[in-house]
Amino acid sequence: MESPTEHERDVIPKIEEVEEEDELDQKPLPSPPDEEDMEHNDDQTLIKRPRGRPRKHPKEPPNSISKTLKGRSKTGCITCRRRKKKCDETKPACLHCQKNNVHCEGYPPKDYWQSGKQRAMKGRRFSIEKPKELPALIEGIETDLDWFFFDHFNLHVSRVLSLFTDKQNPWTQILLPMATAHRGLMHSLLCLSGSHLMAREPNPQFEERQFHHFDKAVNHLRTNGAMAVTVSGEKSALIDDPTIAQTLVLCLKSICAGELEGTYCPHLNAARHLVLSQKASNPEFQSFLFEFFIYHDVCNSVTKVDHRSVLMMDDFHLPQFMIQPEAGAFLGVVDGLFGCISRIRKLRDRIRERRTQGRQPYVDFTILNDAREIDVSIREWVCIQTPDTSRWIASMLYRQCTWIYLQRTVMPSTPSETINEAVEVGLQYLRELPSDSSTQSIMLMPTFLLGCAAFSPDHRPEIRSAFDQLQAYSNLGNIKYARQIVDCVWELMDSGDESSWDWEGIIQSKGWDFLIT
Repeated sequence: MESPTEHERDVIPKIEEVEEEDELDQKPLPSPPDEEDMEHNDDQTLIKRPRGRPRKHPKEPPNSISKTLKGRSKTGCITCRRRKKKCDETKPACLHCQKNNVHCEGYPPKDYWQSGKQRAMKGRRFSIEKPKELPALIEGIETDLDWFFFDHFNLHVSRVLSLFTDKQNPWTQILLPMATAHRGLMHSLLCLSGSHLMAREPNPQFEERQFHHFDKAVNHLRTNGAMAVTVSGEKSALIDDPTIAQTLVLCLKSICAGELEGTYCPHLNAARHLVLSQKASNPEFQSFLFEFFIYHDVCNSVTKVDHRSVLMMDDFHLPQFMIQPEAGAFLGVVDGLFGCISRIRKLRDRIRERRTQGRQPYVDFTILNDAREIDVSIREWVCIQTPDTSRWIASMLYRQCTWIYLQRTVMPSTPSETINEAVEVGLQYLRELPSDSSTQSIMLMPTFLLGCAAFSPDHRPEIRSAFDQLQAYSNLGNIKYARQIVDCVWELMDSGDESSWDWEGIIQSKGWDFLIT
């Protein structure tokens, strides 16, 4: 093939016409040839490479490229950077600061490049240098005051709530281990302990912390879905033992605090429902639950007009597992005396109804006949406690006060030799009990019944002394109100008012609702 002549090499290639849209994209000034568009000849000079078609988007000329601004240096000294001055970066101190008679603070430490893993490790080391607070050892016990409440419950409160002070005490042997693994029950126990301390020694710190635990305990019950369903009666739901125990403890909180508004009622009613519908998983707790509930339930019927105990139900019978007198934490339940008390309460309801209707006589033949059967049951009752022990003496006092309760129900509310002798025998039993005996924990109800039968002024100082002794032993807040009701009964007795038999009505007229246990 022949090589092109000099004339042919000088011929400019024909430029093809471009479409309209291509013309619009072209710039008004042609771009100078880039080095990549040039090729070298033999003498190393650059010549334009022939093209058949120009670039559709030619590069802009160098004079049209904006100059890149230099970023602010980040390697200057701390002083110049803060003053926003240019630093000459002389080390250890820059000359610019020296020239301006300014103290040069030097240069920040060099931040070397780090990988993502290195940065993560650095952050992890930073968190280790500042450790977080350790969690509470036992849920619910969060402060030193909480530990004080905990110790007070273990050493004092548990002893005044049961016939057992150390060994076999259900509060320390059953409920306390439950509470260490159950936040709601622990809050309830600490609330109870704080209430007991408040009754003995009013203190703003005690009050604030006690309220904190009460609020936490109640919120735990409210947020327990199974508990809400069970109490509402919509359907049966299984409640765990610690939650059931909460209902018992919050009842006692009302007693310790000496509350008069019936705040114990929802908790006692919940316990009643659970006793009738559910069996606890722990047999020991099941026995304690029954005994605790029935004791407070029957005692409540002695002082409250509209409360009927579970023992007043014809179809209710104590389960066989409760017939364990040596393991009883209370008196009257296992041995059967509270069954007689519930039957007496039924007689009082019938008499109150006849009084309200004005039907004479208030105590008719059928009531007297039923009272005779109860009297026989009391006389034939056999004490199951070991003779000549504090429990035996306390049981005999309970028997005596049960008979006094019957006599004050069906006989005229007037002084008599019979009732005076019965009160005297009761006081003799009371004198035999040591002031520091664990039986003091269950003496409020019999002391109250003795007071409501003390027509003779000679018996009253000793009964007042018994109330003082109970207050010194347990510091429960409800004792002073029980004593005030007895004072009201004595005023009616001295005035010859036969309504002195109706102490339930006296409590109701005051607008009070509290447990005498």
